[in-house]
Amino acid sequence: MSAQTKTRPIPVTIEHAAKKTFASAADWPGWSRGGKTEELALEALATYAARYRPVAEEAGLDFAATVSLDDLEVAERTEGSTGTEFGVPSKPTDQDGRALTAEAAERLAQLVTAAWSTFDRIAAAAPEELRKGPRGGGRNTSKVIAHVMDADRAYANEMGIKIRQFAPGDRAPVAAMRAAMLDVLRAARDGAPLGGRHWPARYAAHRVAWHALDHAWEIEDRTEQGG
Repeated sequence: MSAQTKTRPIPVTIEHAAKKTFASAADWPGWSRGGKTEELALEALATYAARYRPVAEEAGLDFAATVSLDDLEVAERTEGSTGTEFGVPSKPTDQDGRALTAEAAERLAQLVTAAWSTFDRIAAAAPEELRKGPRGGGRNTSKVIAHVMDADRAYANEMGIKIRQFAPGDRAPVAAMRAAMLDVLRAARDGAPLGGRHWPARYAAHRVAWHALDHAWEIEDRTEQGG
């Protein structure tokens, strides 16, 4: 995969609602940021390129050394939902409905794997007690881990995979769940929803990777210096 350059704009989708907008890189699962407006969401996306770059590199993919607003090109805009307002990129787009070759499907799986690895590594290194928000809120590390695992079980269901409840720290069922999800993502296919549900493969990969990275970066940001 060749690196993105200034001569090759990065396609971005915009999901907008009244109070929240998400900008998501159409070909880079997990690279998605929100803001109150489209302009702010795009600015956040460009800023977070530096944090996303190690994820792409862990997946074995080249990524731009720098990304500016000029490198981003809006390929699609879609109306969001209550989920968008809540803070989740919730609507599959036409870009997500594109067919997948075997090579493209493997690329999705590599990026999702790297997102999970990033989350696991950051969570394992973090203290249990995380810095609270301005109103004293926010989960501690073990609660964030449990939340991400529970969410992945729900995401697996959206992909047509049934996963029984398990303890967040039980690595065997976590590994088995992730392997089953990656098997689905690795299959070349058209852009139809997975498992007779609502999510095409590209959106499933994006949602899973975004959620893992969003909480990985949250843990980083809420870790006290020296903690």
